[in-house]
Amino acid sequence: MQVTETISDGLRRSYAVTVPAADIDARAKTRLGELGKTLRIPGFRPGKVPMNLVKQRYGREVMAEILQDTINTTADRVIADRNLRPAGQPRIALTGEPSLTADAQDLVFNVDLEILPDIALPDLSAISLTRLRAEPLASVVDQNLADLAKRNSDMVDVEDRGAETGDVLKADFTGSIDGVAFEGGAGADIGIEIGGGGFIPGFTDQLDGIRPGETRTIEVTFPEEYHAAELAGKPATFEIIAKGLQKPADAVVDDALAVKLGFEDLEKLREAVVGQLQREYDQMSRLRIKRELLDILAVEAKFPAPETLLETEFNAIWQRVEADQREGRLDEDDKGKDEATLKAEYRDIADRRVRLGLLLSEIGRSNNIQVAEAEITQALRAEAMRYPGQEMQVVEYFRKTPGAVEQLRGPIFEDKVVDYILEMAKVETKTVTPDELNEAIADIVPTAPAAIAAPETPAEAVEEPAEAPAA
Repeated sequence: MQVTETISDGLRRSYAVTVPAADIDARAKTRLGELGKTLRIPGFRPGKVPMNLVKQRYGREVMAEILQDTINTTADRVIADRNLRPAGQPRIALTGEPSLTADAQDLVFNVDLEILPDIALPDLSAISLTRLRAEPLASVVDQNLADLAKRNSDMVDVEDRGAETGDVLKADFTGSIDGVAFEGGAGADIGIEIGGGGFIPGFTDQLDGIRPGETRTIEVTFPEEYHAAELAGKPATFEIIAKGLQKPADAVVDDALAVKLGFEDLEKLREAVVGQLQREYDQMSRLRIKRELLDILAVEAKFPAPETLLETEFNAIWQRVEADQREGRLDEDDKGKDEATLKAEYRDIADRRVRLGLLLSEIGRSNNIQVAEAEITQALRAEAMRYPGQEMQVVEYFRKTPGAVEQLRGPIFEDKVVDYILEMAKVETKTVTPDELNEAIADIVPTAPAAIAAPETPAEAVEEPAEAPAA
């Protein structure tokens, strides 16, 4: 094999490779010989098929296989012998069209690739960071308990007054347009929350004050964007027959509420609420210190980003920007900028992300940080649980889709590297209020958790890694 370096420019390398015809011919003969030992052709005993017949029938197929395998193994050897670390998949270009039928010829091709830059690792022990620590306020815990009690309170019958906002009316209704009933416009024994959503705008608001046994006619107009095109934008009349009225019972925060939610008593429920709020605050704090760390590392990452990786990252970002433009969701700061300006800014973001990714990867590699299969399994289980009833389909997707598992491995690896750096760095803990923590991460996430939907019981708790912006 003859290898000549033709390009060495920055991170780009290119090599002209020649594999002698004799090597190709020898490999082809060996493969044909192995094939001849297993062929079964009428008129010949196993292993006794003449080589010229084997070559006649299978020579083209074998030569194609040999050439492809030679290209792959030789390209790998070129890279390994020179201790190159490719930044992406090497590009192979054949010189001429190799013959698959005639005698073997020299195989000539080019290997073109970008290599990873030399990455100088920063002194992790010299990095100084501040971790914000917030604890749930008693007033916030009490408010969350009150909200839980309200959402889980029983309904009681109302007989001595008309319907009020928050009540649930049991009713029959019939809708018509120009005096003609329309499909889907009738219902029986339907629960209607007064002032609530789920109905045509203005529907529930007109039921204020209605009493069981009363019949009321209301006028509404279907929204212009209504899903049923034949009804969109049209006025309709509904006749409502009220059959019953209920209201939420007084919300009481007590042991009975705790038991109803699966806890031993109110103290255990309060502990669960405090614990869940604390986990949310800690996650918010981690987002903030991770951003602070990445900002520091971005300054340390002074090496150039490989163009291949940069272009891939930029294209992924730009596709999202174009989608936001089409759907009218472009950031306010970007709306007044022309395309050239936007592309320049987002290419800078892509460059930062690539350099940070390479630096974190090198820190992890240098310190033997790895992702265990058990961690992948746990992440896969957490991902599957996000799709109730489709868990097996999710698992099958990750098993059968090339590269899908790396979507799980990447964030885990990044978090482990970040944890390692935080252990090595100088980290000062600063106690702040929840509001101050909220303000500190306002530029990282749109809104921070203000309340919880329901406390997690031990069997239901599934910790998922928080995804922080990489740049």
